[in-house]
Amino acid sequence: MSGQYELRLPAIEIMQGARRIYTFAVEGKTIHDFAAVSRVHRDEHGLDGYQRPEVLTHVRAIRRYLESDDAMLPNAIVFAFDRGVTFEQRFAANDHSSMGELVIPVNPALADDERPALIVDGQQRSAAIRDAELSSFPVAAVGFIAHTQEDQRSQFILVNNTKPLPSGLINELLPGTSGELPVRYARRKLPAEIMMRLNTDSDSPFAGRISMPTAPDGYIKDNSVLKMIENSLYEGALYQYRDPATGTGDVEKMVLHLKVFWGTVKSNWELAWEQPPRRSRLTHGVGIVSLGYVMDNLTEDRTAKEFIDEPWYYDAFLHLRRVSAWTEGAWRFTETDQPRWNSLQNTPNDVRRLTNFLLRNLPSTRRRSA
Repeated sequence: MSGQYELRLPAIEIMQGARRIYTFAVEGKTIHDFAAVSRVHRDEHGLDGYQRPEVLTHVRAIRRYLESDDAMLPNAIVFAFDRGVTFEQRFAANDHSSMGELVIPVNPALADDERPALIVDGQQRSAAIRDAELSSFPVAAVGFIAHTQEDQRSQFILVNNTKPLPSGLINELLPGTSGELPVRYARRKLPAEIMMRLNTDSDSPFAGRISMPTAPDGYIKDNSVLKMIENSLYEGALYQYRDPATGTGDVEKMVLHLKVFWGTVKSNWELAWEQPPRRSRLTHGVGIVSLGYVMDNLTEDRTAKEFIDEPWYYDAFLHLRRVSAWTEGAWRFTETDQPRWNSLQNTPNDVRRLTNFLLRNLPSTRRRSA
């Protein structure tokens, strides 16, 4: 079809608390006339979108199936509608559902970000239907009215809660979500927000270096940075800025604390900081997590504005520089334990060995037990 028109689809409106969802059938070949896939990206305004790119091999496999005899897709495609989509009630079926028509304005000429629907779940199925050598393929669908993009992101995470979404995508989306989230995601939201600030603030030593969907050239693993932040939030230096009762905290002070400490790390090992993990254990998970424990040991009772002017703080790095082997040589843990610089891995045992070694080599005036 071409030109502007309205899709008027028989639908059931179902009340779920204060929210309304709509179940309906729609011709699969028309989906991309009114719906877009919001692929995650970052622009001058911040994070936009939330979907992972189409997995072409999966799309091709679905397409081959659809073009076979007796193909069936029983799972509903889920849409997030804007306020341009309306429901016209015909009659109430019972206390929680009504029959009527869902009215979707369609203009295939609109850019993706102007279309009235986003595909929350079913990206690859809809792409396969679009590309399949079929004249028609109606599908089951579920839709809801999304108030904001934050609402869309929350629903995307919740809908995909039982599926293996890439952890990097989850980490990048969490700071921009709203509403209730599963416990494991709610716990990660604050650390993920802090990590995003470290990766996007221009004055951060981590700027652009953390590998994420919108920073594919980053060479420091996001999970390593996230673990370092989580350790500090719950048991280390960042705890002083956190409200344990609510799980929230002063993000600005947390980010400043991390920028100052890791800025000092960067200035002391500039060449190692610019190298990927295969060439530098400083940017490897074992280095990031272990130095996080060093940060906690040195600064857990000081704010960034306090420890930045302390002589012992800079003296600590002088001691660590003498014993570190981030890019060459060997770690002289003991007389009999001296692994090559690149043999350390991001395992609990190696993190513990490196952490204890670094803490033992701090000045005695600031040293605490590991």
